[in-house]
Amino acid sequence: MKIRATQAIMECLLEQEVDTVFGYPGGTILNLYDELYNYQDKIRHVLTAHEQGASHAADGYARSTGKVGVCFATSGPGATNLTTGIATAYMDSSPVVFITCNVSENLLGKDSFQEVDITGIAMPITKATYLVRDPQTIPDVMRQAFAVAATGRPGPVLIDFLKNVTFLNAMIDYEFIPWTKNRSTNSIRELAVNHGLKAPEPDLGDIDKLVDMIAQAQRPLIICGGGVVRGRADKQFREFAEKLDAPVAITVMGGGGFPGAHPLTTGMIGMHGSQASNVACNECDLLIAVGCRFSDRVALQPESFASQAKIVHIDIDRSEIDKNVLTDHHIVGSAKRVLELLNERLPQYSHPEWKAHILPLREKQPVEDGDKLTPGQILDAIQKAVPHDTIVATDVGQHQMWSIQHFHFEYPGQLLTSGGFGTMGFGLGAAIGAKMGNPDKVVVHTTGDGCFRMNCHELATVQHYNLPIITVVFNNGTLGMVRQWQHLIYNEHYSQTTLDRGPDFVKLAEAYGLKGKRVTNRAEMEAALQEALSCGCGYVIDCQIDMDEMVRPMVAGGAHITDFLLK
Repeated sequence: MKIRATQAIMECLLEQEVDTVFGYPGGTILNLYDELYNYQDKIRHVLTAHEQGASHAADGYARSTGKVGVCFATSGPGATNLTTGIATAYMDSSPVVFITCNVSENLLGKDSFQEVDITGIAMPITKATYLVRDPQTIPDVMRQAFAVAATGRPGPVLIDFLKNVTFLNAMIDYEFIPWTKNRSTNSIRELAVNHGLKAPEPDLGDIDKLVDMIAQAQRPLIICGGGVVRGRADKQFREFAEKLDAPVAITVMGGGGFPGAHPLTTGMIGMHGSQASNVACNECDLLIAVGCRFSDRVALQPESFASQAKIVHIDIDRSEIDKNVLTDHHIVGSAKRVLELLNERLPQYSHPEWKAHILPLREKQPVEDGDKLTPGQILDAIQKAVPHDTIVATDVGQHQMWSIQHFHFEYPGQLLTSGGFGTMGFGLGAAIGAKMGNPDKVVVHTTGDGCFRMNCHELATVQHYNLPIITVVFNNGTLGMVRQWQHLIYNEHYSQTTLDRGPDFVKLAEAYGLKGKRVTNRAEMEAALQEALSCGCGYVIDCQIDMDEMVRPMVAGGAHITDFLLK
């Protein structure tokens, strides 16, 4: 049938079962927003305070629900404001479709008002970009974009529509095809080779070789990476770890891929990894990394990383193999499928001596007593007050590491954090997306005073949509992680890291129509949490902590994984 081009865009969103879009309107995308007006009973639009907030919200929605997130923005500065969010999603393999509109064809390339080559800008930080010049291609482009974003190794895709493509009198041929059927259309099948729409089937010979390697190992270690979370392979991973009876180290992006309180868990690995994880990495004889990129925050010194061990890499993306760390064996395939095949072939193993050596090293430091509020007290109070399935969104820095070290994440999508790109300002947008996608779950946003200044305007979004998100500010009056580096490595040259300035975060919350409280000890923190959980609206807790609190342990970048600056 013949329908409007803009109507086809909305119908294609419905094909993909999209129910929520985050965005911000502007001149070139107005035709799309005019059509959205007719679909407001089917597609909920969340208007954020800034396009970057919309990008992070769509990302948080995707990570927490396992669905594809969707974000709208206009041309020029609207589109470029998305780029930090696009890169954040790209580095962490989060499936988001970004839809922008550009100037009309006759104005393209003429430095027209709010014109920018957003497809060119976004090309290095997306799985694919599309510049749509012909309205007849809309159904194919939309279907391809969602397929590319969601399949293989997930990631962001950008579609840029020229404004004339969205003119309200543009009519095209269209047939509604649900996504479960449109993935088999010719236009999508043609993409399979170029974009890996179907995860490669693991080679059974490679599977059998790893089974033999496991049989010979006495000191195996498994790393749970982000691929376990993105692939929702947590059940298969847990079965694998328990069959192998091996310690499990977890990367920042792997949080929720393996239960944080499981008896085999050794905690985070790498720069701020636990002593148990880092020592196990240095002493194991077989290291099996599942869905892990071996980034410089994990393999700080690649040439010495687990050099005494046979290293095995399991990943869906062939380009990651031997990119950062040379391996002795690898298996290309989705984490879920590879682990299923392994679990079918593995007997039950037992490594009591190895576990007895490693697992005692993971003992957590006791939470400090006293009237002085500490990060441990804050996080312990949160963990005891909130439900077990609470979603935690973080910004980046000390509070991020403290949160990941302290909380026991149990399922994929429970931890939302910018691991690869390290984006300050990610957390509140991600929390908004998570709450929109998971209305029945408590969402806690942990942040630092530096990070919160970068996204606090999204409190307007929290208030307008009545989202009871609890924001916990670790307020130490400084850019804490940078100050920590300056203290340990830069001879205490505290250059431009002291934040001796406003705002008053409690008054800021109140200015946005929310509630807030400043706390200086554990009792005040516990009282504020109870009020935040019961008030039914957004709440900001301003936690006053010491400027020189540090994240422990810490290994310097480029150092050996057991060469701790701090323990």
